[in-house]
This record gives sequence, structure tokens and C-alpha cells, in this order.
Amino acid sequence: MPMMKMLTDLPAGILGVEASGTLRAEDYRDVLLPAISAAARAGDLRVVIVIPGFDGITPGALWQDLTMGVERLTGWKRIALVTDVEWMRHMTTLFGWMTPGEVKQFPLAARDDAVDWAAAS
Repeated sequence: MPMMKMLTDLPAGILGVEASGTLRAEDYRDVLLPAISAAARAGDLRVVIVIPGFDGITPGALWQDLTMGVERLTGWKRIALVTDVEWMRHMTTLFGWMTPGEVKQFPLAARDDAVDWAAAS
């Protein structure tokens, strides 16, 4: 069972994903990467990532995560990270500058604000 699922209740042009549990390489390969490829062909990448809980990431998934932005350096516009997982919020603050495009973090309670921010010009 994938630990990653696409969100379908977002405005047009916004790619949304919810991730929880332990992320595996298959989650990236089968769910996220095809969606990002399709969105990149359609225009700028505006992504909302919702992480309500997190149990870990396999080495293969970590590699997929690290290489995903590098393979598609152009086209990333905005990435909204929506989570209350404190260490993820800190990592975004420390390493967000390495991510292509703008990155901003939001608490779970501000999911709608994250979607609005991702959609804004």
C-alpha cells in the first residue's frame, strides 16, 4: 500500500501529495514522479506536500527525493510543505535554499493558506 497519495481537491495547476508512514522508493516511482513529470509538461511546478505523520524513509526513497529536484531544476515555482513534524520544519528552514523554486512551510492547520500561497503569482 503506497504511503503517498495524490490530493485531488486542489485548484488547477497545483500538484498535491500527502505522505505518511515510511516512504519507499516505489512511492516516488509509482506515485510522485509520474505526477511531477505530467505537471512539468503542463507548466510551472507548484506543489503542496502534506505530511501528517512520518515514520521514516528507505535509502531508495531518500535517493529518489534527493535526485528529483536536480533532474528537474527548471520549472519549480513553489513548494509548500504542510506538516507539524518539527524536525521537518527545521530542515526546511536550514536547507530550503538548496531546493529549486520557493519553499515555504505551513502547520497542518494552515493547509488552505499553503494552497493559496502555492497558487499565487
